Amino acid sequence: MIKKILITATLILSLTTALVGCQSPASSKSEETTIKMVYVNWAEGIAMTNLAKVILEDKMDYTVELTMADVAPIFTSLASGDQDVFMDAWLPVTHQSYMKEYGDELETLGTNFEGARIGLVVPEYMNIQSIEELNDLALDLEGQIIGIDSGAGIMSTAETAIEEYGLSLSLLPGSGPAMTASLETAISKELPIVVTGWEPHWKFARWDLKFLEDPKGVFGESETIYTIARNNFSEDMPQVAKFFDNFEMSSQELGDLMGAIADSSEDPDVVAKEWMDAHPELISSWIPSN
Repeated sequence: MIKKILITATLILSLTTALVGCQSPASSKSEETTIKMVYVNWAEGIAMTNLAKVILEDKMDYTVELTMADVAPIFTSLASGDQDVFMDAWLPVTHQSYMKEYGDELETLGTNFEGARIGLVVPEYMNIQSIEELNDLALDLEGQIIGIDSGAGIMSTAETAIEEYGLSLSLLPGSGPAMTASLETAISKELPIVVTGWEPHWKFARWDLKFLEDPKGVFGESETIYTIARNNFSEDMPQVAKFFDNFEMSSQELGDLMGAIADSSEDPDVVAKEWMDAHPELISSWIPSN
């Protein structure tokens, strides 16, 4: 579970008025070499964003400022140029509506993870295989699907699934950490629970979980996670754009990093730096040679 340092830091900030500064104290870089990265409080985004931050600062001598916020203001801030980079854009399903609205004001820097997936997830011990069977357990589930932040693409897709399958369940909004906390509590007592889930995520390494079958295809097939940026970012910072184009993690690599962050009481960037130091060849392959 994302540790308390993230939970206490979860302030939904106005992206146009405030920033959660994560600048290295030793940095003397000018504004032209400061990169403003924004992320959602999701495990994979936290892991990749903090890893990119420590690489850019320690290996490429840039200054990185991080801001955590909901998905909707993230896309608007990128489109307006108030923020530079977001590493957690899921396509073609999860963030499709945002890309349709803001895509002309954004540029894609590259893919960073292949084979991502969203859907409804339950513990393996539950005797259920398909979304179609959820109504049979509506009472046991207290009429709820445990969701995450309301602006997330998976939430709107889950609402569509409720309609398409005629489910007698309501979607309870919350956050990524709150969802995993509910999951942990239910599993400790072997209680029924259904959550909005996605992979990559450390919860699949910690507990025996399964995606419910989706015969109507509401949640789509596997997705790709992209790094997107404000318009003209690659022209303004070509070396950084090349770095993000090179940055790609396997399921094992990302799962390992997410698990290390989840299991540690240290700040995510401290854990990310330790992970960076332990994987020098991979990190070097991402850094542009010229």
